[in-house]
Amino acid sequence: MSDLVPSPADSVAAAPARTRRVAAQRVREARDRLTSSSGTRPAFDHELLRQYAQTRMSASLVVILLVVATGALSSLWLPMLYAGIWTCGILAIHAVVIRLCSRFMNLPPAPATTRRWRHRFVALDLLYGLGWTLILVHPSGVDVVSNTLMLFLMLLVVAVSSMLAASLPIAAFASTIPVTAAIALNFVLRGTLDAYILAALAVAAECYFALLAHRLHSTTLATLEARAEKDALIGELEQAKAISDEARHRAEAANVSKSRFLAQMSHELRTPLNAILGFSEVMKSEIFGSHAVAVYKDYSADIHNSGVHLLNLINEILDLSRIEAGRYELNEEPFSLVHVVADCHHLLKLRASSRGITIHEVFEDEMPKLWGDERATRQIVLNLLSNAIKFTPQGGEIWLKSGWTASGGQYLSVKDTGSGIPEDEIPIVLASFGQGSNSIKSAEQGAGLGLPIAKNLIDMHGGTFTLKSKLRIGTEVIITFPPERVMAALAPMPEGPPLQPDQLDMSDERSRPRGRPIMNAGTGL
Repeated sequence: MSDLVPSPADSVAAAPARTRRVAAQRVREARDRLTSSSGTRPAFDHELLRQYAQTRMSASLVVILLVVATGALSSLWLPMLYAGIWTCGILAIHAVVIRLCSRFMNLPPAPATTRRWRHRFVALDLLYGLGWTLILVHPSGVDVVSNTLMLFLMLLVVAVSSMLAASLPIAAFASTIPVTAAIALNFVLRGTLDAYILAALAVAAECYFALLAHRLHSTTLATLEARAEKDALIGELEQAKAISDEARHRAEAANVSKSRFLAQMSHELRTPLNAILGFSEVMKSEIFGSHAVAVYKDYSADIHNSGVHLLNLINEILDLSRIEAGRYELNEEPFSLVHVVADCHHLLKLRASSRGITIHEVFEDEMPKLWGDERATRQIVLNLLSNAIKFTPQGGEIWLKSGWTASGGQYLSVKDTGSGIPEDEIPIVLASFGQGSNSIKSAEQGAGLGLPIAKNLIDMHGGTFTLKSKLRIGTEVIITFPPERVMAALAPMPEGPPLQPDQLDMSDERSRPRGRPIMNAGTGL
C-alpha cells in the first residue's frame, strides 16, 4: 500500500509564501535602517541606549572610586585645592550622567526622543573625557609623576570608559580620544626616544580598546537582532495558531452542518425512494395483471434497479459521513471470518458467473472466531469482492484467501486478474469519491466510496488495509485483524455470581420462626 505524500502543488505553493516572507523582512530592515540615525533599527537604537544607561548606573560606584583615587593621587604633584576642584567637577559630571540615565530609563521608546538623548550622552562623555585630560596632563616643566604612571592612568581611564560606553561607540570615542590625544601629544613634545615610544603605545592602546568596544557593540547588536527575530517568529506562530484554530472551528462547524444536511436529506430522499421501489416492484412483478405493452415491464425493471442503486449510494454516503464524524459505533460480537467471506461469495456468485469470472476460495481450517462487528466486516468483504468483479474482464479469475498472520491475527486477501491501478493513482482511489483512470473508462462507474469505507471500517477494528496493484496484471487487497480480536487469544471473563441460588439448607428450616414467610417478594425485606 502506498503512503500518502504531500503533492508537488503544496511544495510549489509553499515556495512563493517563503519568498514573500523573506522579501518582506528585507524591505522592513531596509526601511528601519533608513529611518534610523545609527544605521540600525529604531527599536535597536533605543535598546542600545537603555543598555548604555543601565551599564553606567550599575558601574556608578566603580567610577566614583576611580575618580576619588585619582584625585587623591594627583595631590602628590598638584596643589590640594586644584585636585579637590577637579575631583568635585568630575563627580558632578558623573552625577549628571547618572541622573539623565535614570530619567531615560523611564521614557517610552520614540525615534525623536532617542536621537535627542543620544546627543546628550555623547556631549556628556566628551565633557567627561576633557575633564580627565586636565588631570592627566600636568603643567609643563613639572616632572613629578613618572611617565609610566601617566600611561597607566591613561590606560585605566580608556579601558573603563570603553567598557561603559560599548553600547554607544560614539560616546566611547568622545570620552577616550581627548585623553589619548593629550597624553600622546604630551609625550611627543618632550622630544625623547622613550617619550616617542610611550606616545606610540598610547595610540596603540586607544586603537585596541576602540576595536574591543566595536566588537562588544556588534555582539550586543547581534543579540538584539536574534531576540527581535525570535519575538517576530513567536508572533507569527501565535498568528498562525489563531488562524489554524479559526479554520479548525470553521471546519468543525462545516462538518456538523454536513452531517445534519446528510441526515435530513437521507430522510427526504428515502421517503419517495421507498415509494418508487415499492411501486416499481409491483409493476415489474405484474401483481395486478400483465402490461398491455410488454416493454413497460422492462421499463419498470430499469426503474427498480436504478432505485436500488440510488439507495445503496445514499447508504454509502451516510456510512462514510458517520465514520468521518466519529459517530459510527461498532456492534461487536463473535463471528467467523470464513463464514462471512463464504456468504458474500454466495451473494455475488451469480453476478460473477454471468461475466464468466471464476472465484477460488482458499481458507485455512479450524479458524477461531473474531470479536468485532459482523455487519461492518460483511460490508468490507462485499465492497472488495464487488470491486474485483467490476474490474475483472470476461473469463478472469478472483482468489479469496483467509488465514493466520505472522503475529497471530487473521487476514483476508482478495486478488483479481483485472486491469490494475497505476501506482500514482493508489492514493486517489483510497480517498473519498476518488476514482482512477480505469474506473472512469469503465462502463460500471461508481461513487468511489467502496475502498475508503472498507479502509475506515478496518481501521476502526485496529487492523491494517494494504492495496497492491500492477497495471495490466491485477490488484490484491489484504485486510488484517489484530491478534487481540481473535477469540482464542482473549482472556477469560472473571467469575460472576451463580446463575441459580444455592439450595436452601434444610437444617435452617427448623430454626426459622413460625409465621414468617420464606420469601418476601416485593416487600424489599
